[in-house]
Amino acid sequence: MLTYKESGVDIDEGNRAVDLIKNKIKGTYDSNVIGDLGSFSGLYSLKDFTSMKEPVLLASTDGVGTKLKLAQMMDKHDTVGIDLVAMCVNDLICQGAKPLFFLDYIATGKLVPEQIEKIVGGIADGCKMSGSALIGGETAEMPGMYAADDYDLAGFSVGIADKEKVISGKDVKKGDVLVGISSSGVHSNGYSFIRKIFLDTYNYKLDQYVDELGMTVGEALLTPTKIYVKLVLDLIKEHEIKSIAHITGGGVIENIVRVIPKGLGLDIELNSWEKPPIFKMIEGFNSIDTRELHKSFNMGVGLVLIVDEDKADDVIAFINNRENDNLEYVDEKYSKLFEDKAYKIGKVVDSHEGVVLC
Repeated sequence: MLTYKESGVDIDEGNRAVDLIKNKIKGTYDSNVIGDLGSFSGLYSLKDFTSMKEPVLLASTDGVGTKLKLAQMMDKHDTVGIDLVAMCVNDLICQGAKPLFFLDYIATGKLVPEQIEKIVGGIADGCKMSGSALIGGETAEMPGMYAADDYDLAGFSVGIADKEKVISGKDVKKGDVLVGISSSGVHSNGYSFIRKIFLDTYNYKLDQYVDELGMTVGEALLTPTKIYVKLVLDLIKEHEIKSIAHITGGGVIENIVRVIPKGLGLDIELNSWEKPPIFKMIEGFNSIDTRELHKSFNMGVGLVLIVDEDKADDVIAFINNRENDNLEYVDEKYSKLFEDKAYKIGKVVDSHEGVVLC
């Protein structure tokens, strides 16, 4: 008799994976989570948000991209879950939304429960960093669609904000200041280009130790994406932030102009912030045009705030003096990269549209 297992799908291994991850998932729950694992959908109460004048839900979805290829090549799967959460919740926070809950989707050629445990463990850590409850997910074993060692990740995040407090960028004006907040590294964009640079062009090995990085090339490239949620939620309680941009694919050139009114442009000062070692190394190759670099990567700036000129110093001081309580969730070798540092990186202008790198 034919069996499902003979076609490449092992239901028993799927059940074992659930047993391995259930405690990690429950560790993200807050008092608003209703029910338990095993339901056909996740339930989340909004009882704590009745004081909002007009509560609105905001949603975001994203993946990790080809950074997963490096994780698979290195057989290191405990950090990409953080990346998955970060790419979603960092988008939500750009409009001032508090993330509520998260769902994941894992598609793989062959389900290995211990691998799933590591991936979901990273997702759970990312949820804790952002104050999100992991209330649902799906693991799909798809032989023939994916190679045995391949997998892909997608994430879905829902947040809430009071409509009158949603950050829209509509009040941004000439003279406002751009405050850049440090990234932890490449984050989760541009990895097709990263692999071309490091593996194809300069022939680095992922296990090759590089003094200027303080770790191997592979470890540097798998540095998790920084999550800015708690920082921004604390910040907007005390300071007026006009606009926020998450610096993802497109870099500072394409992302910030999305959150300013038409007719305005940006002057960005290239030497105004400290770059992580991985970007100094890339710049040192002298093989990529400056504008191409800042259009392909975040180049050390993971989030940009736009504020009134006379408030910029206070915002920067708040960020630089605040302790980052997410360090407990990342490997010690990444601790320095996860410290939050803020810089004045440019201004809003009306003399041109788009971005001029100064």
